[in-house]
Amino acid sequence: MRFDARRLVLSLGILLLSTGTAFSQDKAAAIESLLKRYQDVGAFNGTALVAENGKVIFKKGYGLADFEWKIPNTPDVKFRLGSITKQFTATLILQLVEEGKLTLDTTLAKALPYYRQDTGARVTIHQLLSHTSGIPSYTSQPGFFRDVSRDPYEVKDFALKFCSGELEFEPGSTFRYDNSGYFLLGAIIEQLTGKTYAEVLKERVLDPLGMRATGYDVGAPLLEKRARAYERSLLGVRNAPYLDMSLPYAAGALYSTVEDLYLWDQALYTDKVLPKAAKERMWKPNLEKYAYGWGIDTRPIGPGKADRQTIGHGGGINGFNTLITRVPEDRQLVVLLNNTGGTNLDVMFTGIADILYGRTPDPVKEPVAKTLYETIEKSGMAAAATRYRELKASRSTEFDLTEGQLNNLGYELLQQKKNAEAIEVFKLNVEAFPESGNTYDSLGEAYMKAGQKELAIKSYAKSLELNPNNRNAVDQLATLTK
Repeated sequence: MRFDARRLVLSLGILLLSTGTAFSQDKAAAIESLLKRYQDVGAFNGTALVAENGKVIFKKGYGLADFEWKIPNTPDVKFRLGSITKQFTATLILQLVEEGKLTLDTTLAKALPYYRQDTGARVTIHQLLSHTSGIPSYTSQPGFFRDVSRDPYEVKDFALKFCSGELEFEPGSTFRYDNSGYFLLGAIIEQLTGKTYAEVLKERVLDPLGMRATGYDVGAPLLEKRARAYERSLLGVRNAPYLDMSLPYAAGALYSTVEDLYLWDQALYTDKVLPKAAKERMWKPNLEKYAYGWGIDTRPIGPGKADRQTIGHGGGINGFNTLITRVPEDRQLVVLLNNTGGTNLDVMFTGIADILYGRTPDPVKEPVAKTLYETIEKSGMAAAATRYRELKASRSTEFDLTEGQLNNLGYELLQQKKNAEAIEVFKLNVEAFPESGNTYDSLGEAYMKAGQKELAIKSYAKSLELNPNNRNAVDQLATLTK
């Protein structure tokens, strides 16, 4: 019999292809099982897409896009992205830099002539992009969400009223996450192009990439397959508070789907939106590993827990939280979009990364907040504290005992005006996480709502000691010590 080398090569190719397909199917099944478990414990209600070596191996919806009409989430449902918007804003700015319309050293005062000239002359485009400008973030202003978030504003009016505060630190010296900076970048884009931010984004990014399910979100126009915004509380799911989308603007007003964000990811491996040098600058980490609209990190997630660079960003906006994480070395992508409020999507990414690199992910844990809330309702706060300590001592592998669990429980109790119980829960969190400034901040808020001013001052002071960048503690102490 004559040896046929071509037939052998073809047979080996088919074998390798079928083996690779089987591995992808196994990984997809494992990812589906993992996310279903997160859905079962109330930690995920949304859509997910996972790509391996640049190819989509998994995409699926979980739970409901509309709870009242029982409409399911599917991969083509549109979600508000929150701060994932910032990477698109950064891309537009870098396009304008490439065209010579400004530089990274251009001052805010020059780029936006109507802005206040004293502070604007000290702040550069680079500092706005990297959250090092010192301009106070409007979302951190006391009472902003309560008093302002429902009202529409024109870009110029909002920039002058809410993004023009006194500098909190010398520009370039400190990292402080700042929605005002990205709002102003959107205003600069409009100033330089003579078009709206939405028009510029559509013309320069969305249309060229075929991202037809992505856009600037406003409430009035009908939008097919729009996910509604919810919050998941210990009492169930409820509608999220209304937010006028003219406020998040270039810092957080886009909507998209997991499928469109996959198109975005793939385009970033080409020069379709930015040349190589501009992308390298966009992904160059600055203070606190923040680049331009992206967070850059090195994590032990690769084969055998080898280090891999991740490029990603999360988003949180009334009723939604989102995550896009890229692993460029292996062309992996994870996109998670959730429409029931805050949840820990980064933990889900870690589990999915384990599956992609051949490991078994950690088991999904039951939220301890739910168990403790039921105990409080049935047997009181003392019994709940005892229950928490018992679970921590003997069943920590089964229950999520992270700081956020007790924090969420405490705020749920505050919303129900159960101030005494909330104080005890926050005290329990301080006991469990004594080095966290956030636990003391929350305890201070509970004391303040209960009218215990001196204890509130003491808690906020401790929070500020642990986290000198806690702007809320600064503001609350200023109010309480007047």
